[in-house]
Amino acid sequence: MTNPFKSTEVARFIADRVEALAHRKTQNEIAAEAGFPNANFISILKSGKSKLPLDRVPSLAKALEVDPAYLMRISLEQSVGVTAAKAITEIFGSPVTANERAWLDELRDASGNSDPRITARGRTTLRGIFGK
Repeated sequence: MTNPFKSTEVARFIADRVEALAHRKTQNEIAAEAGFPNANFISILKSGKSKLPLDRVPSLAKALEVDPAYLMRISLEQSVGVTAAKAITEIFGSPVTANERAWLDELRDASGNSDPRITARGRTTLRGIFGK
């Protein structure tokens, strides 16, 4: 069997999360928590043999203990292709994680909810926080 999705971000991310959680739960437990009837489906996703079905993103995100918006964002391109994923995010916007919402809430509070434009100075300051 070929692995057409082996090099996708989703396959790598799932593999990394399963490994990170290995000290607390097995791959079979993750599959059961996500509602996959076949426990081997996690292995199939990690190896890139199959796409992650978008309707399974919320349950798998919970089982992997990650934000579902993040998992959805990285799953879109794998699921529908680059062009369609771009169209979806152009129309509906990029899914925002809980952490990103917290940043946005803080920005709104700090600015007095004034809808500030991003300036060169603001961009530089923000990038400096992340060492970019």
